[in-house]
Amino acid sequence: MQKLAFNDLGAQYRQLKEEIDAGIAGVIESSHFISGPQVEQLEQELAAYVGRKYCVSVGSGTDALLMPLMAEKIGSGDAVFVPAFTFFATAEVVSLCGATPVFCDSDPDTFNLSPESLETQIEKTLAAGKLKPKAVIAVDLFGQPADFPALQKICDRYGLILMEDAAQGFGGAIGEKKACSFGKYAGTSFFPAKALGCYGDGGAIFTDDEQDYRLLLSLRVHGKGSFKYENVRLGLNARLDTLQAAILLPKLHAFDEENAHRRRAAARYAELLGDRFRVPVVKEGFSSGFGYYTLKAENLKERTKILDGLKAAGIPAMVYYPKPLHLQKVYEPLGYRPGDLPNAEHLCDTVFSLPMHGYITEEEIAMVCTALKNL
Repeated sequence: MQKLAFNDLGAQYRQLKEEIDAGIAGVIESSHFISGPQVEQLEQELAAYVGRKYCVSVGSGTDALLMPLMAEKIGSGDAVFVPAFTFFATAEVVSLCGATPVFCDSDPDTFNLSPESLETQIEKTLAAGKLKPKAVIAVDLFGQPADFPALQKICDRYGLILMEDAAQGFGGAIGEKKACSFGKYAGTSFFPAKALGCYGDGGAIFTDDEQDYRLLLSLRVHGKGSFKYENVRLGLNARLDTLQAAILLPKLHAFDEENAHRRRAAARYAELLGDRFRVPVVKEGFSSGFGYYTLKAENLKERTKILDGLKAAGIPAMVYYPKPLHLQKVYEPLGYRPGDLPNAEHLCDTVFSLPMHGYITEEEIAMVCTALKNL
């Protein structure tokens, strides 16, 4: 049987090899490894692609979430509302700033932050009177943007800053607005497994405000002022390497074609599996970049059986994420208990993701679906 890859980065490299190799060679030949011209070119092209005025490339997706919180001086005594069903970094950056993450439940269909749960958690926080609500970080889970029109209305009502965690969202859209264009700030990740990924860690922040943009540039390089050795605030060492920028440029140029391919693959998966499994739900007016193709089993027992069967058939599958953030050990002091956020907890017991990438073939999709149907 042909060996499948969950995310076949080799297939992409073979397709883009000439451009990627030339980009890497150009950086090495110039020896401009930090803040080379490819970094600025990438930032300009990314901003134009997503439809924002400014882009600040950074060292990781975590930097892309942390730096806007630093820019807004969010810290001790502040509450930042985050989904419980997502990767740890979304809440971690809140804690790193000294603020407190307040976890919200998920929409059971899209898996994204529930606007209803957000409003409930805001009201509870206000009633308790211990924390000051300051911001919301909404995640574009598995490629589909969160419900930003609804979330923005809530944030406007309570005077909160809205941030988009588009680490998985690049390629998604709401109407004509692309992921990374929502909220006061948007952050994305270029981790290799992402739909737009580099060959190491990397990320980017997007905003439309020039003053915020200038502040982020300072924070990216140790809080520098008018020159390298003038430091006017505390910052980070959060630059994107020139090599990674050179690798990302040809990938960005090929992105639309790969994105269209992932959407066709998702449609084929749904066609073959929709009569038996709970396939992804994409809201009307929304589109997903399908960085991940995620199904939902009925319960934990059924998912375990499915995953065991796929493993026996040589089909790679992943679980994103097996434990909700509000029940992670590090957040035990916050006092959350099982059952507090039931949708997120149920998703952690039932979701599983299938092979998906911009070069997956019809034959590979058929192999996955045949294995699933034979379980």
